[in-house]
Amino acid sequence: MKDRLITPGYCFILAANFLLYFGFWLLIPVLPFYLSEIFRAGNSTIGIILSCYTIAALCIRPFSGYFLDTFARKPLYLLAYFIFTSMFGGYIIAGSLTLLIISRIIHGLSFGMVTVSGNTVVIDIMPSSRRGEGLGYYGLSNNIAMALGPMSGLFLHDAGVTYPIIFCTSLASCFVGLLCASLVKTPYKPPIKREPISMDRFILLKGIPAGVSLLLLSIPYGMTTNYVAMYAKQIGVNATTGFFFTFMAVGMAISRIFSGKIVDRGKATQVISAGLYLVILSFFLLSACVYIIHWNSTVCTVIFFTIALLLGVGFGVMFPAYNTIFVDLAPNSQRGTATSTYLTSWDIGIGIGMLSGGYIAEISTFDKAYLLGACLTIISAVYFNKKVAPHYEKYKLR
Repeated sequence: MKDRLITPGYCFILAANFLLYFGFWLLIPVLPFYLSEIFRAGNSTIGIILSCYTIAALCIRPFSGYFLDTFARKPLYLLAYFIFTSMFGGYIIAGSLTLLIISRIIHGLSFGMVTVSGNTVVIDIMPSSRRGEGLGYYGLSNNIAMALGPMSGLFLHDAGVTYPIIFCTSLASCFVGLLCASLVKTPYKPPIKREPISMDRFILLKGIPAGVSLLLLSIPYGMTTNYVAMYAKQIGVNATTGFFFTFMAVGMAISRIFSGKIVDRGKATQVISAGLYLVILSFFLLSACVYIIHWNSTVCTVIFFTIALLLGVGFGVMFPAYNTIFVDLAPNSQRGTATSTYLTSWDIGIGIGMLSGGYIAEISTFDKAYLLGACLTIISAVYFNKKVAPHYEKYKLR
């Protein structure tokens, strides 16, 4: 029973994580349309406004890891969750781009804190022998939210539902998630001696090589999650683009079922390498859709959703493996720092992807953005195999 994974606390935090990400993903494909239709913003402006969220999350990540390693984790988790939930109301009352940007910044700060704390709390309440599997299922709750959230958001938008109602839907989802989070019981964390503040209290220095690889990988991911619906509309894909996220989430769900167990058998680097090859292929195909649709629109639609499935499988196997690498490189007293470094690397890339994707689309087209993303994944793969994998094998603690 010591290695039991499925406990009431674990189930509650899975539910809390799902509902938080459902509210988050519900707005991801809708916000570009909101900014374009209500505020008449151009693609570059949309990219800047969307990236404010990620930049804010990035700014708080290193500090949140330090706070979580120093103070009680559950109260910080609940506080961040509450602020994140309440900020959906900011979108409803924002009557100008300035107020919307302020809301996005506060929302991003709370998101940065709640995701690091949630990820750290779930590591605390699961047995270490099943960490890869447990993180896989935890990530699966994100994927299910990713399957339902964007599809629901685009469905509501296409059905003519007003934006305030869409924002209220996200607010309600996260409020229920906050109630679930409050029911999670965490183990007692004894007071620790506070060490002098230094760089390694905010960033896991041994995790920097893995962070660079992850950052390069997350740039095209940020371009995809934020602009793929607009890209499909631009090239003329006549299908419900919300299903792109559904297929992507199905791929992630399938891969999560087995990838975590493989990671627990000590094959984290091999899992990441396999995922990288799938993602490289997927982004090259995505950039080629602009040409394929002129040849055969039906074939292009099939390829478009197949890409989503392949991206889901590729990223799905890599997420728990990357997370495990960061945790394995850190002592137990720096779990929060390891998690924040992992998510900080991801956020930097997402932010760059949002900014560069909008900018490239403004001066050219989205397919050029995805072609650049494909090239970045190749660089990430080479760097991972040459530098990150040997570094991990040399310095891992468990």
